[in-house]
Amino acid sequence: MTQPPPPPNQPPGPPNEPAGPPPQDGFGAPQDPPQGGYGTPPPPPPQGGPAYGYPQAPGTPQTPPPAQPPTAPGYGYPQAPGQAPNHGYPQAPGQYPGQAQGQAPGQAPGQQPSYGYPTAPMHQGMPPQPGMPGMPGMPGAPGGPGGKKKLSAQMQIIIAAAVAVVLIVSGGVWYASTKGDDDTPTANGGTSGSTEGGGKEETENKAPDGEGKEKASANTQAKVAFQIPAPVVTDTVTTKGSWLTEKTYVKSGVNEVVGYDAEKGTKLWTVPLPGEICGASGNFKDGKAAVLFQPAKPTKEQKYPPCTEVGAIDLTAGKMLWTKSVEGATSGDRKARWDEVTIGANTVAAGGTNGGAAWDLASGKELWRPQANTEGCYDMGYGGGEALVAARKCGDSNNKYVVIQNINPATGAPISSYKMPAGVEFASVVSSKPLVVAANVGRTATDGSGISDFFSIDEKTGKLKAKISVDADRYAGKCRSTEVENCAKLVVGNGLLYVPTEPHDGPGDDYNKVNEIVAFDLNTGKLNGQKIDSGDKTEVYPVRMDGGNLIVYKTPGYERGGQIVSVHGGSLKQTVLLKTPADRTSRDAEIGLWEREDMIYQDGRLYLADYFVSKPSTVVKETRYLALVYTTK
Repeated sequence: MTQPPPPPNQPPGPPNEPAGPPPQDGFGAPQDPPQGGYGTPPPPPPQGGPAYGYPQAPGTPQTPPPAQPPTAPGYGYPQAPGQAPNHGYPQAPGQYPGQAQGQAPGQAPGQQPSYGYPTAPMHQGMPPQPGMPGMPGMPGAPGGPGGKKKLSAQMQIIIAAAVAVVLIVSGGVWYASTKGDDDTPTANGGTSGSTEGGGKEETENKAPDGEGKEKASANTQAKVAFQIPAPVVTDTVTTKGSWLTEKTYVKSGVNEVVGYDAEKGTKLWTVPLPGEICGASGNFKDGKAAVLFQPAKPTKEQKYPPCTEVGAIDLTAGKMLWTKSVEGATSGDRKARWDEVTIGANTVAAGGTNGGAAWDLASGKELWRPQANTEGCYDMGYGGGEALVAARKCGDSNNKYVVIQNINPATGAPISSYKMPAGVEFASVVSSKPLVVAANVGRTATDGSGISDFFSIDEKTGKLKAKISVDADRYAGKCRSTEVENCAKLVVGNGLLYVPTEPHDGPGDDYNKVNEIVAFDLNTGKLNGQKIDSGDKTEVYPVRMDGGNLIVYKTPGYERGGQIVSVHGGSLKQTVLLKTPADRTSRDAEIGLWEREDMIYQDGRLYLADYFVSKPSTVVKETRYLALVYTTK
């Protein structure tokens, strides 16, 4: 079946917009915090009692509060209006006895407030409550003639009522302004609590996506289970592809795909390929994965053969199920070239500048292929998983635009469409269900991340739910802008988008680099109040969801290995699942691999792999690995 043309109701005009006028700087986008608040929205106004300059009760004299020494929030913390920046920290109401000025509850002396986290409103302390005006006959008040005139019964009732109102209001304000910072409400109705298990019990803070399966073993200290040495090559060779089934770890090599015993590393099978691998699905379905490869090895006449072949591999049996290729819509009799491949539902879909095509995963039956159309549209690539999403580029050279389509995996027919804003040249699918897309609008993100904004889209209607504008200097997610499904350090779950902050200076010495993971609500586009701290001298990045829990990776440091940690999606309690060895050899190998291919963690085993190998250095002697596996068992 040929690929259907774009839906007839797809307008060539402005992108879909939510009902009502959008707020400034994007649909529901969090605004930049004042004075350098890292990844945090502007704080709400103080919740304290009536301050100087606040409307008072009629007849109440307004007394300015006593002078306070100037203080300011720490590095990366939103400042109060009109407050001069310095290195202090405002005292919160209800400060504990003996707690230093500038020290938050439970915070070590000199420690700065957390970076990249929306916090409770700041106060300089409770302003003094205005006193009752002096009334004749009251102690200390001027009397009438002779100073001893008694009050009438009606006046005494009025005064008593006024005093009661002041006490009620004052008490209410004091309660509202002294609630602990640890009780910051989160999107799921719980509290942010502590990242080390503080806050309420997990049973009272259930994550929306349910409980996880990963549990810590009695011994979390891991050892090297096995390693796969990097093959010796004379040029750079792509080795994309790494999958884990119940019993088999599968890794692409040089012109082959190899299955290893998941625990011991013993080679179980090999699927040879006629040429170099040039792409692989990051996911697999029913024990089957998809790969792209060249039809032949390089020759003098053709040093770089085109990437034209698509195949499906049975990861359990260790065999190629089928291989396919098709002619491109604009390439005549030549085969279409592919840039990437994925699996969505039960469909293998490949895309590139020649357009997109798809096949049934089990049988290899062709479902659609590239075809020319009057709008000049072609599928750059697809995002897979539970659903299948196409990123289509349309228009002539002077009027290019990108459309995101949730499509029927069996036919390619659009279920919904969303036209990206002007200035978007490429788009990356972070998640197909719920549908989250990343883009560099107008090339405003200049750090190489490929992300200036995230778009949360209703996959059924194509309507924009929220646009999340992110400062590339503050956040550390990354998408390859020319590939539709190639994002790293970003995870979607619990109705949230988990994003790490960039590393920054932590408390203490100059070598303490830290960061956090924060969460954006996919319905509102705002930070939801949750924060996962890395801890001292390490960085933390999301890996995947485990039910409603978030699996995260903490990077190794000096004389310390890395860690895999499970973070409860409700209470944010952290449970260490695996710690890698601290010896220098292992640590160096881990550092060299963790940012390469997506890491895999499952049931006490951590798999790190590389997506390419290159010619060995003639200057530096080094041991390089195609894959490195740790285990706690």
